[in-house]
Amino acid sequence: MTRALIIVDVQNDFCEGGSLAVSGGAAVAAGISLVLDRAGDRWDHVVATKDYHVDPGAHFSDHPDFVDSWPAHCVVGTPGSEFHPELATSRIEAVFEKGAHAAAYSGFEGLTSTGDRLADWLRSRSVTEVEVVGIATDHCVRATALDASAAGFATTVLLELTAGVAPSTTSSALDAFAAAGVATTGTPVVDVT
Repeated sequence: MTRALIIVDVQNDFCEGGSLAVSGGAAVAAGISLVLDRAGDRWDHVVATKDYHVDPGAHFSDHPDFVDSWPAHCVVGTPGSEFHPELATSRIEAVFEKGAHAAAYSGFEGLTSTGDRLADWLRSRSVTEVEVVGIATDHCVRATALDASAAGFATTVLLELTAGVAPSTTSSALDAFAAAGVATTGTPVVDVT
């Protein structure tokens, strides 16, 4: 069995101080780095995704509904689009950028700078199992994990290394994981205030 870690959207704009901050994002970045340092040999491959927006149309709004529209975030060329400094990036073999001109939640919608798609990249390296971590549990982690499972990869979300936007949508994500046969461990960070 060949296992890969998919690190989803651990970017400055999704962490504290960013334009679309998720509470606990910086701690998730640090936690992923700690696990990579202490137990990184559990993964044969490590990849990451990035929200990477140029002009995603109605995905950005001055009056966002936080369901289909959001404040501007992860705009190409801005500090907000960069990986959070607490995230150790030395093990990342490929970065899949998504959402240049449309909303994109799943890492499986992304491409590398050379045009590789995530599913193809994983299959070309005989990956059969993926573990998913990152931000946000209830949006891009959810979409990436569900697409991984639909693509035939045995999929586990390491919830203790994810941060969710809200309790209700995070609970819905956990229900969706269970319905799709996506395994989970731990508990996500979710701000309940």
